[in-house]
Amino acid sequence: MESSDGAFALGFDLDLTLADTRAGISAVYAAIAAETGVRIDTDAVVRRLGPPLEVELAYWFPPERVPAMVDLYREIYPGLAIPATLPMPGAAAAVDAVRARGGRVIVVSGKNQADTERTVRYLGFEADAVVGGLFGADKGAALREHGAAAYIGDHTGDVDAARAASAVAVGVATGAFDSAALTAYGADVVLPDLLAFPEWLGGFSASPSGAPRA
Repeated sequence: MESSDGAFALGFDLDLTLADTRAGISAVYAAIAAETGVRIDTDAVVRRLGPPLEVELAYWFPPERVPAMVDLYREIYPGLAIPATLPMPGAAAAVDAVRARGGRVIVVSGKNQADTERTVRYLGFEADAVVGGLFGADKGAALREHGAAAYIGDHTGDVDAARAASAVAVGVATGAFDSAALTAYGADVVLPDLLAFPEWLGGFSASPSGAPRA
């Protein structure tokens, strides 16, 4: 699959794929708990990273309070979470490996657009497109738009995303789902982490047009 300009593209999830956001997100939820007086188990929160923010907040707040808590979370996030974010092991090398082969890097995340952009910029990843606010199969439209040949992510929802885009589903066992779970769910390829990505990419054979294929 090629993008409109003829270059191949690979898509990456953000949280727990490219970016270790656990400490930052934990800090934001701790701040929300302190402000609202609601007990929040931040360890449980970070174990469930992936689905939309509204889904997680609904574990802790009644439905009528969730919209206000979304606003509070997004108000707090840039100043508290972004500085605490780290690259996942091998993330920078994975991005560089795609670009070294002439490929385009597309980041598609469930995180809102502004914080997705802030995170990518803060970590210094050179991405050709950054799309936020999508989860699971809903990511498929963005991946198709940018011609992603594969989508790399840590969540079973990322396998759904790849399927929706007719792309190769590459799981990385760096989030809530281990290698066995990602394989059982139907990922085409499962890597222990992004440290293994450049070697996999090297074996991702090229089509006559130069776009990689499984």
